[in-house]
Amino acid sequence: MKGSNPRLIGVIGASQCSHDLAEIAQEIGKGIAERGDVLICGGLAGVMEAACRGAKQAGGLTVGILPGAERTSANPYVDLPIVSGLSYARNLIIVQSSDGIIAIGGRYGTLSEIAFACQLDIPLVGISTWEIGVPILRASTPEEALELLYSKM
Repeated sequence: MKGSNPRLIGVIGASQCSHDLAEIAQEIGKGIAERGDVLICGGLAGVMEAACRGAKQAGGLTVGILPGAERTSANPYVDLPIVSGLSYARNLIIVQSSDGIIAIGGRYGTLSEIAFACQLDIPLVGISTWEIGVPILRASTPEEALELLYSKM
């Protein structure tokens, strides 16, 4: 891992996603690792797994804050599975632990994380995510999302 003070970059999105969103998430994860930062997410499948896979391909470190009490529920690309037993309430841990967040697609769990990020004034970039009139920087490519996020941190 590059850098002596890596940042924690949150990647949020649904545990089921399209192939296109998975490819975007994988590129985002790779970009986070290439910058020497740590990826933090909910640790499950879908967007989270794709982002972790990308980070691992680039030699990065991944953290998964899991909703249940079993480390074995983590996707295979999570280096540090942290069990919470908190279900969706874990979303606050993910957000508060992040220096910046990229939302990719998502459902109601992602919406709660977006709300927490806005409330806590954590830099947030979205790709194909909720359109709810909150201050989400919008991007259409992984590269644009990373550039926007890193310019705000």
